[in-house]
Amino acid sequence: MVTIMEHYPVLVLSDIHLGSEYSRIRELNLFLEKVSCDLLILNGDIIDGWQLRKSGRHLTSSHLDFFRILMAKIEDGKTKIVYVRGNHDDFLDKILPFRLPNFTIVSDYLLTTSTGLYYVTHGDLFDSITTQMRWLSLLGDAGYTVLLHLNKYYNLYRQKRGMPYRSFSRKIKGKIKSAVSYISDFEEKLVMIARMKKVNGIICGHIHQAANLYYDSINYLNSGDWVESLTALAFTQSGEWIIIHYDEWRKSQHETEKLTCFAHKSA
Repeated sequence: MVTIMEHYPVLVLSDIHLGSEYSRIRELNLFLEKVSCDLLILNGDIIDGWQLRKSGRHLTSSHLDFFRILMAKIEDGKTKIVYVRGNHDDFLDKILPFRLPNFTIVSDYLLTTSTGLYYVTHGDLFDSITTQMRWLSLLGDAGYTVLLHLNKYYNLYRQKRGMPYRSFSRKIKGKIKSAVSYISDFEEKLVMIARMKKVNGIICGHIHQAANLYYDSINYLNSGDWVESLTALAFTQSGEWIIIHYDEWRKSQHETEKLTCFAHKSA
């Protein structure tokens, strides 16, 4: 099978939650092996320190493969990686800022693109539940874990019957009025921060809800997560932001590879 390598000037990933049993790291590794970029921004909650401390769980071979892929991208000199700390990887606060050639760990980041200036933050510092009511944040994390556990068995049931994956937990969250209100409030707060910083847009993660929206002139961008939605943000060669959905991307990869193989055989 012919491998088609896609390239983007900027790629943004967040909320991978390595250390959680629900992290979809195998899918992410496959994605990263077939996508290249000049700048890779890891926008928080890449390593789930909360889950690792709570469960005593260790990183798996798939998790280590993720870091090997990142190291390969750094070593070839073609990719710069910026890691922005999140609330689940807040253990990084002890070493911030950390800088090596082509790799930095920071609390936030200013990104310059051909279409303007963007403020990059995980987003937890502007979430009142995370910053002012940590006990409620931890309680919410426990509830979310229960939803993910139910989601796991729901999809095992669907898989046995030949049905596609569906996020049970996302569907529930989408129907809860308070959750919808929380997302809207979060977006508006981040947009306000962007206006204060006099930038063209803001790039965040944290709430596991991919988005590419405009609030007047401010571009609000959220890279989603690799637990449920499996999404990434990419800045394209033509100078536009897009949301990449893994399932759609994987289908297009299969189709492109089939067409490329057919063309090679016909030549």
